[in-house]
Amino acid sequence: MTEIVDNQAPPGVADASVREAGTSGRKYNGWTQNDTLEDYSLRYAPKSFRRWTPYVVATTALGGIAYLADFAIGGSIAISHGFSSALVAILAAAVTIFLTGIPISYYSAKYSIDMDLLTRGAGFGYLGSTLTSVIYASFTFIFFALEGSIMAQALELGLHIPLAVGYVICSLIILPLVVYGMTALSKMQVWTQPIWLVLMVAPFVSIAIQEPGKFSEFTHFAGNSPTGSSISMLGVGAGAGVALSLIAQIGEQVDYLRFMPDKTPENARKWWGAVLSAGPGWVVLGAAKQIGGAFLAFYIAGSVGLAKANEPIQQYVSGFKTFAAPVALGLATFFVILSQIKINSTNAYSGSLSWSNFFSRLTHRHPGRIVYIFLNVGIALALMEGGVFGFLNTVLGFYSNVAIAWIGAVVADLVINKPLKLSPSYIEFKRAHLYNFNPVGFGSMLIASAVSIAAYFEAFGDYGKAYSPFIALFLAMALSPLFAVLTKGKYYIARIDDLEEPLLAADGLPSAATLTCSVCTDTFERPDMANCPFHAGAICSLCCSLEKDCHDSCKSGSATGPVDLALPTVRSAD
Repeated sequence: MTEIVDNQAPPGVADASVREAGTSGRKYNGWTQNDTLEDYSLRYAPKSFRRWTPYVVATTALGGIAYLADFAIGGSIAISHGFSSALVAILAAAVTIFLTGIPISYYSAKYSIDMDLLTRGAGFGYLGSTLTSVIYASFTFIFFALEGSIMAQALELGLHIPLAVGYVICSLIILPLVVYGMTALSKMQVWTQPIWLVLMVAPFVSIAIQEPGKFSEFTHFAGNSPTGSSISMLGVGAGAGVALSLIAQIGEQVDYLRFMPDKTPENARKWWGAVLSAGPGWVVLGAAKQIGGAFLAFYIAGSVGLAKANEPIQQYVSGFKTFAAPVALGLATFFVILSQIKINSTNAYSGSLSWSNFFSRLTHRHPGRIVYIFLNVGIALALMEGGVFGFLNTVLGFYSNVAIAWIGAVVADLVINKPLKLSPSYIEFKRAHLYNFNPVGFGSMLIASAVSIAAYFEAFGDYGKAYSPFIALFLAMALSPLFAVLTKGKYYIARIDDLEEPLLAADGLPSAATLTCSVCTDTFERPDMANCPFHAGAICSLCCSLEKDCHDSCKSGSATGPVDLALPTVRSAD
């Protein structure tokens, strides 16, 4: 497969006449040029592509949280720390995730950009966000592996398929859906959501009718906790750390929210409802599922043992037996498979976006989002075969330290630095306008991660280990405005947007006017374009990212003064 054919004229020759003669122009392979397949993986999502209603976008985004890892996580926390500690830990993590998810969801939906592009402009810089791309990609393949393991457990119990073979099946079955991106995923998630919801709640309704006393008994569940069912502050911290590993889920939510239509006075209520419910709102159902998983682990512990009580397939087989005993195993197997297809489609999709962003910046090549689907799924398959499910708490507890430092730094820029005018009021994501590294976000994340990881490895005692993710969050949020003050905000914008065509239309919304890229000769909407002195014309954000020969010459004379770049004639302030 040919990745990219570069027929660019040499510097000084790349003028309009050469391009018109057809002797220049970067050409991409068919996958990359197919918008249905590519889904604007490295770009601003244009108005012309954002044709879905807020309801469809929100339903598609929420369809991705059908995963059953929540049940496994809730069960594991309850088994390890008992009922009271588990309940407080799950709720504390949920509140933290909800609050941090609000600004990220809003800015992503407003500017029609994914988590990586948002991170670039929220204090990390163009290359600084490459590390967060790996952090995010790690989230997608870790959870793909966990969800695939759950699905393989169902195949083993329900269809007697060996785990090793089941892992391969669980990986391959996802590929056809993810290839067609939002176009296919939106239909699949909308159609399957009602069935999934009914099956998910059915066991709880049945138990409430037939054995209502089990819910009061649940409050005395001790699991393996040395303090029994009573609350333990160490248990709360350790349990919350595991649940907080899900904080990066907001990235998968905004991978869909970037396709929201522009907010107008006519759709404002629906727009906000969709953004809040499908953005931070995912954790409401997520926390409910974790508590549900803790309850089901208690409910089946006596029959299957604590070692298997956190396996969702075991939980749902027992749950369905309360009202459909003859078909309980088949129904549970179907439910688990449906759930895992819904979530792992999202994991594979979001992972392909993240890897695309990462490699395009490092290699200046972009073979297309589809290539990275196979990379992401391949890594997840290796983890499954390595038995990652058996190390659930350890893997997620460690990962949460790094993930929450990243999210904390981004949120601090959005909710502290921007209102205080320590950073630009808008999100700039294009290489042409960004410094490679911004110490405000990038430095804050590195320091917060290092300190919290040291805490996780008991550098600050037992409580430091238990609460290491909260150390990461508060340290990142404190350091970001401090570094913004110390640097006077000068590392956010390397040069101003100087294209003549304004970014905003007369109605104040992003302009839908199209410009022709002087490199690939395709047309893109104005927010995706920048002025390129090297090519003597407008350039799209992807061609700008892939350019190897310019050496950022357009930013060589950049000013390094304080940020004063609201540019009301080009950009609007929030």
